[in-house]
Amino acid sequence: MASPFKNGDRQTQFRARVWQRRMSEHRETAARLARDYALILLGATLLAVSMHLFFIPHQLVAGGLSGTAQIINSFTGWPIGTLTFLLNIPLFIVGWRFLGGRRFLARTVVASFVFSAVLDGLLQWLWPDVVLTEDLALNALYGGVTAGVAVGLIFRAKATSGGTDILARILERRFGMPLSQAYLYTDGLVVFLAGLAFDWEHALYAVIGLYVGGVMVELTLNGSNVMRVATIVTSQPEAVAAGILADLERGVTDWTGRGMYTGVERHVLLCAVSRAEIVQLKAIVHETDPHAFVIIGQAQEVLGEGFRSLVEA
Repeated sequence: MASPFKNGDRQTQFRARVWQRRMSEHRETAARLARDYALILLGATLLAVSMHLFFIPHQLVAGGLSGTAQIINSFTGWPIGTLTFLLNIPLFIVGWRFLGGRRFLARTVVASFVFSAVLDGLLQWLWPDVVLTEDLALNALYGGVTAGVAVGLIFRAKATSGGTDILARILERRFGMPLSQAYLYTDGLVVFLAGLAFDWEHALYAVIGLYVGGVMVELTLNGSNVMRVATIVTSQPEAVAAGILADLERGVTDWTGRGMYTGVERHVLLCAVSRAEIVQLKAIVHETDPHAFVIIGQAQEVLGEGFRSLVEA
């Protein structure tokens, strides 16, 4: 039977579908771009507010180049935001090389510029000489929380606020180092110099703020719901997998392994679950194969069906 559509009609329909698909992709790209730059503006502004309220008035160094700018400011009086932006310029090049090219560079420059402009301009005009509390512990704690959330928002937008954020991000990506640990390494020298420039009590409180900030960056970036990965060595793979699929509605991957001591082939099941599902998972394995060997580890991030989408990541 001849097709009811002529060749020209089929070509027109094909072109229309291609055009619709491209328009949909452009809309999604524009929406993601708008979301990313909104996160950058929000994060950079919150970071400037954190510096203005908690770190600068109490000589608690924020670490990185902004902390370096605080030390220079104590001797010269030069504006901290402007100093931070100028000191960032060499690291912009490093970040462009290792963290994402022109897109990364553009977003990081925007974040650094907004931070500097808000800190040196807007806050000095709207909210000068503000002191919420003289307690160094409270300032270190709340400064770390607010700065960590701010930097996490900027990271989620595939940018950094510049400075040692760039170096910390490189350490995380290249070597798998947790951000809280990476910040302690990259900011250690700045804290030492702050101890010499101000006093050691302030420097020690600053370390608390830096650690809290690193933890909050991880929570903001990856969420508080850190997942668990279970590796189950079992002789009853079908029964164990069936229980997990039915009760937890989680996917299971089956591998074949061989014990090097016994030489016996065994099935190895891999499953990612939430922290709340661990107790139920262990009960399923215990009921179906009490002799199974189970390893439960922590996964920093799980992406894919049933978890966070790769597109959102």
